[in-house]
Amino acid sequence: MSGGVKPAVSVHRGIAEIGREAWDACAGPPDYGANPFVSYDFLHALEESGCVAPAQGWVAQHLSVSGEDGEVAGVMPLYVKGHSQGEYIFDHAWASAYERAGGRYYPKLQGAVPFTPVTGPRLLARPEVREAAQTVLIEGALELTRRSRASSLHVTFPTEAEWRRLGEAGLLLRQGQQYHWENAGYASFDDFLAALSSGRRKTIRRERREAQEGVEILALNGADLREEHWDAFFAFYMDTGSRKWGRPYLNRRFFSLIGERMADRILLVMARREGRWIAGALNLIGADTLYGRNWGAVEHRPFLHFELCYYQAIEQAILRGLARVEAGAQGEHKIARGYLPTPVYSAHYIADPALREPVARYLDQEREAVEAEMAMLEAEYSPFKAG
Repeated sequence: MSGGVKPAVSVHRGIAEIGREAWDACAGPPDYGANPFVSYDFLHALEESGCVAPAQGWVAQHLSVSGEDGEVAGVMPLYVKGHSQGEYIFDHAWASAYERAGGRYYPKLQGAVPFTPVTGPRLLARPEVREAAQTVLIEGALELTRRSRASSLHVTFPTEAEWRRLGEAGLLLRQGQQYHWENAGYASFDDFLAALSSGRRKTIRRERREAQEGVEILALNGADLREEHWDAFFAFYMDTGSRKWGRPYLNRRFFSLIGERMADRILLVMARREGRWIAGALNLIGADTLYGRNWGAVEHRPFLHFELCYYQAIEQAILRGLARVEAGAQGEHKIARGYLPTPVYSAHYIADPALREPVARYLDQEREAVEAEMAMLEAEYSPFKAG
C-alpha cells in the first residue's frame, strides 16, 4: 500500500483495545490541544461510564489501520446503532419511510462522537500517512457496512475536508448550520462590544447586568475542579436535560472521569447565589476553539443562560487567545449575541437504491435551502456594524 499503510482494517469492540498512546498519536496528543472530543480520554470515559454501551444502543466498532512498521497509523470512532438518538443530525424521517416500505433501517453504522454536535476529525491518522490511512478507513467503513448488512453508514460532524473526501468516495453529502462566535483579534469583551451596533451593545450590557445581580460567577479549570462542582453540575444537567430531552444521555460517573483525566481541557462556568450553586455551563478547550457543551440550572434567573453559555465563553476565549466559540446545536437567538451562522456537515452511505435515490434528491434541495437561510440570517440579523 502506498504511503506506508497496510490495506487491512481491524475492528475493535472498545477503544481500550487500541489504547491511549496509539489512539492519541492519530487524534493529536492532548498536550498539543487538539480537538478534545476525539481524544482517547473523552471517548473512553463515555465507554467506561456506560453512557456508550450495547444496553444504550451504542456498540463500539472502532476501526484501525496499521503502518508497514506494525504501529497504528489511523483510527475511526465508529458505532453500530439500534436507534437515532444522541446524534443531532436527524434521519428519523428516513428510517420511518424505509420501514413503512418494508425495509429494515436499524442497525446502522455511525462514525461520530456520541452525544456531541461538534465538528472535528473523524478519520484520524498520523500526519505522515494521513492521506493513505484515511482512504483505507473509508474503504473499511463501507466494507463493514456491507458485511454487517447494516442499512447505512453515517459520518456526522466531520471537517469540511473530510466531508468532501467522503463525497468523492460516493457518500451523500448533507449540510446543516450552527452558530459560532469568531474572535476578530479582540483585546477584551468591551472591544467585542465596540464592533456591534449601538442597540445590541446596550441590550447585551443590560442582559449581563441583570444576570450577574446578586450572583457570583466562577470559571473553573484544572486543579480548581472538585467533586462538589460535578455534583452540583450533574443536578443542573439532569433537571434541564429531563425537561428538554426526556432522558439525559450522560451519567454522573462520566463527569468524574473527564474531571480526573481532562481537567486542564475543561472550563466549568458555575453560578452561585447566597452560597448555593444554581447553574453551570460545561465547556471543553481545544487548540483554537472553546466548545460549549452542556448547561443546566435549578433556579430561573433572567438572562443567566446567556451569561454563562455565551458571554462568559466569549470572555474566556478572548482571555485565552482562542479563535472561536462553538456554542452547540441550534438556537437562532445566538445571532443577536454575536454567534453567526456557520455550516456543519455529515456524509451518508445508504445501501438500498430505493432509499438512497430519494434521500439524495432531498439532500440536494436541503443544501440549497440551508445555504440560502444562512445568507439571509446573517444579512438581516447580524448584530455587527455594517461595513
